[in-house]
Amino acid sequence: MKKEINIKVCMGTGGLAAGGKEVMETFEEVLKREGIQASVEKHCSVHKVGCRGFCARDVLVDVIIDGEKTTYQYIKPDMVERIVQEHIVQGSPVDDWTVKDDYHTFHSKQVKVVLADCGEVDPEDIDSYISRGGYEALKKVFSQMSPEKVINTIEASGLRGRGGAGFPTGFKWDFARKAQAEQKYIICNADEGDPGAFMDRSIIEGNPHSVIEGMIIGAYAIGASRGYVYIRAEYPLAVERLKLALSQARQRGFLGEDILGSGFGFDIKIKLGAGAFVCGEETALIASIEGKRGMPRPKPPFPAQKGLWGKPTVINNVETLANVPYIIRNGAEWFARYGTEKSKGTKVFALTGKVNNTGLIEVPMGISLREIIYDIGGGIEGGRKLKAVQTGGPSGGCIPAEYIDIPVDYESLAKMGSIVGSGGMVVMDETDCMVNIAKYFLEFTQAESCGKCVPCRIGTKRLLEILTRITDGRGRPGDIELLIELSEDVKAGSLCGLGQTAPNPVLSTIKYFREEYEAHIHDKRCPAGVCKNLLTYTILEEFCKGCTMCARVCPAGAIVGERKQPHRIVQEICIKCGACFETCKFKAIKKG
Repeated sequence: MKKEINIKVCMGTGGLAAGGKEVMETFEEVLKREGIQASVEKHCSVHKVGCRGFCARDVLVDVIIDGEKTTYQYIKPDMVERIVQEHIVQGSPVDDWTVKDDYHTFHSKQVKVVLADCGEVDPEDIDSYISRGGYEALKKVFSQMSPEKVINTIEASGLRGRGGAGFPTGFKWDFARKAQAEQKYIICNADEGDPGAFMDRSIIEGNPHSVIEGMIIGAYAIGASRGYVYIRAEYPLAVERLKLALSQARQRGFLGEDILGSGFGFDIKIKLGAGAFVCGEETALIASIEGKRGMPRPKPPFPAQKGLWGKPTVINNVETLANVPYIIRNGAEWFARYGTEKSKGTKVFALTGKVNNTGLIEVPMGISLREIIYDIGGGIEGGRKLKAVQTGGPSGGCIPAEYIDIPVDYESLAKMGSIVGSGGMVVMDETDCMVNIAKYFLEFTQAESCGKCVPCRIGTKRLLEILTRITDGRGRPGDIELLIELSEDVKAGSLCGLGQTAPNPVLSTIKYFREEYEAHIHDKRCPAGVCKNLLTYTILEEFCKGCTMCARVCPAGAIVGERKQPHRIVQEICIKCGACFETCKFKAIKKG
């Protein structure tokens, strides 16, 4: 009986960075040399797949023999020979390199909708997507559903925009459907700019046809004949695979003048963005496609009424559109059974920071932060204490550890002063300074402000100046109240979402970690030991062995003392670099 052998190698950005291309080439070389690929007893194929989620374990490799899957982690090219010989030839998996319990725990509480086929399909092969039901939703739409029925289905599913604001997708489509115009557009917003966010990139890299199919269905629903994918040029792999997927879709008749003989015509172009964060805002994005400087405009009119070149335009982000084929294929009730009453379905998050298991996760709306951090994320690195979780990127807020049991949905996070956003989730521990965290995000938003409106252009600059003073040890009484007042003014007066949400990290950290601000301002002390100008390094005589290691690594020559005698730090010379603290083996140096 002929054996079916299928080898899948992670070739997302994380997989490639870890050596996925070399691993895949080595598998092909070894299998060819051993005659396995040409064997009459075995049918063996090697495929590239997108992100598997657990990026920290790349290169991840699946070996599937007659339907039985074994997953390997941390695979390097020199490990391939043994896997082929022992597993594929002899039938005994190499247990030393297979994934362990924590890998299965990482996935156990996830619910895969958008990511269901990422890691399974070859993103560069349309037939791989079709083999898992790809484009069946489009066929169903053309054969069984009117545009109105499509919109009603999306409305009934409860799908809300996954790009930040959470606006109901079906309502947005309905507005555009009812708008009177000969030309309409649909735009996929792939301008993912949040620090630490890689959700949209991974979806396009791993399953670009799901986004294309979602766009076509959306275009049919609103009556659009042209579409754009606005994607940043810093995503070369995603752009390359998207271009290939669009070419394949045209060749198969899924794009063009008469799609599948339906009489409906639609095509998609790619517009490369230059990396401006503000172009994630829909009106700034439209201006960029039109060849203008990417700056927002006042609303109304909304893009669904007057968007690209003045025509009705729907803008959805990557994850929103990738949900659409699965909802159409499986039904609105299937999708709506996940999540909460007002936040239906699942959400993809990029889980990063001080957590053991970092990566891309997809969870049902309403799951608690505790489950994400401890069950999926495996807890805090080094056994340290959780301090806070930043959700929503630069536009979001910091949620303290005492609220770890809150559900993750649009309404609950908003009550905490944060947002779901596009899906960034940064975990912080006791070694993080919350004032410095607020400063970090203000540095980002201030630099990315387009400068069109005064509250954002000047307000974020003033906020950053105050935060910089505080972290430098020059904080003044009244700075906290000034930060709050200025933040409220920036939120109320800014033109677009960038300025309206830029103060969120400041307000949330003051609300939940006010004592840290007070310590910086009044005591000239950073409790977390992060802010350099507020640090003092001292040598504890009772622990110092006089080994001179600290003196040898000090770049300023600030440590004095005789060998085998307690040393001391000359504070006037110390540049507070921390080299001595990191070097001392006897814990004789105190930082505070």
